[in-house]
Amino acid sequence: MDKPASAAGSLAGYGSTVSTRGVPVGPFPTGVDPVEYERLRRRVLWKLPAGLYLLGSRAGEHRNLMTVNWVMQVSLSPKQLAASVERSAVTHSLISEGRCFSVALVARDNKEVVRKFVKPPEHDLEAHTLAGFAYRDGRSGAPIPEFAVAFLDCVLGHSVDLGSHSLFVGEVIDAGFAPGAEDVEVLRMEDTRMNYGG
Repeated sequence: MDKPASAAGSLAGYGSTVSTRGVPVGPFPTGVDPVEYERLRRRVLWKLPAGLYLLGSRAGEHRNLMTVNWVMQVSLSPKQLAASVERSAVTHSLISEGRCFSVALVARDNKEVVRKFVKPPEHDLEAHTLAGFAYRDGRSGAPIPEFAVAFLDCVLGHSVDLGSHSLFVGEVIDAGFAPGAEDVEVLRMEDTRMNYGG
């Protein structure tokens, strides 16, 4: 966030609140209506371009796939990805314990599948399915859905506590495309009526 020139590296001129979910949380410019500012800030944040992925996690025999959009590459050498996960999510505890995660890219014309993973799916260990969809275990052990057009498989390096979320940073130990899928367009948040964040 750009700060006023007079701020000299501080948040002078900005108010701050600490509150529960759904109530404005600062900092925010002084003299503005916090509720209206929160609405504006959310609309701007929702405009940030974002992909829509499935984040695979595993601890022991417990596996999960979760729809996420806060994922990005954060290092060239070594190749590292970061995924931000809400602390209350099942995936958060699985990544923390299992120390691995996968990121599955979904075809742009397959947007309905991500709705199956907005809540923890039913896991059939014997059939090797999550929400009825077949998966395989990646090199890290994290599940990768068979319908993925591409995947990245990571071992957890470290995590950063961000308050409501933790940022999990993992090194890519495997990656690939489904046969013939390298030119398939992948799903983005804008292709759906979903939003998250703000």
